[in-house]
Amino acid sequence: MRTPVFLTGRSVRHPGWPATTPSLPTALGQVRLRPLSRRDGRHWAEFRNADEHLLRPVEPTVPGPWWESHTRAVWRRNYAGLTSLAVEGHLLPFAIEVDGAFAGQLTLGNVQHGVVCSCWIGYWVYSGFSGSGVATAAVRLGVEHAVTQVGMHRLEATVLESNVSSRRVLEKVGFRQEGLLRRNLHINGQWQDHLLVGLTAEERRGL
Repeated sequence: MRTPVFLTGRSVRHPGWPATTPSLPTALGQVRLRPLSRRDGRHWAEFRNADEHLLRPVEPTVPGPWWESHTRAVWRRNYAGLTSLAVEGHLLPFAIEVDGAFAGQLTLGNVQHGVVCSCWIGYWVYSGFSGSGVATAAVRLGVEHAVTQVGMHRLEATVLESNVSSRRVLEKVGFRQEGLLRRNLHINGQWQDHLLVGLTAEERRGL
């Protein structure tokens, strides 16, 4: 594990970003994480619009029609914002790949160094790659990268109690439930409770 890093000032790059992780085998192919690319916008818009029925019930409320928040123009703004935050040292935005094909997104956010050394992890995987261990492999890679390359000691995630598939992914990687956050996020038009799960470096299961 890396020694904790104390970050001061602006224009600081993370240890561990930009970077590409090792790969893990799944039933669909080799899964790895790499830095998001501006070119990912075409697949991002296509996949998220196709999966609106799956994503809308579990993701933060978007204003107006779903498609208006998932155009390539919106992607360009999102990408610019994510990479700016990454350069400032606040988060690490990754694309999930299966045999080199864009399959989704994973983010390590609210990265804190020093005496805290913690971050949250969030992800989504296109339904065309679901059910074959891709999400589990991606989250495992994200946890290992956060601990060994970024110097994180603790990772957190929040998940709807009704989101059984995502809860199962987090459980497989080793996250344990720590509490219930009341009316935590505005999801699909209403404030909804979320389970808080956590994992420390000592508890991770490795690759």
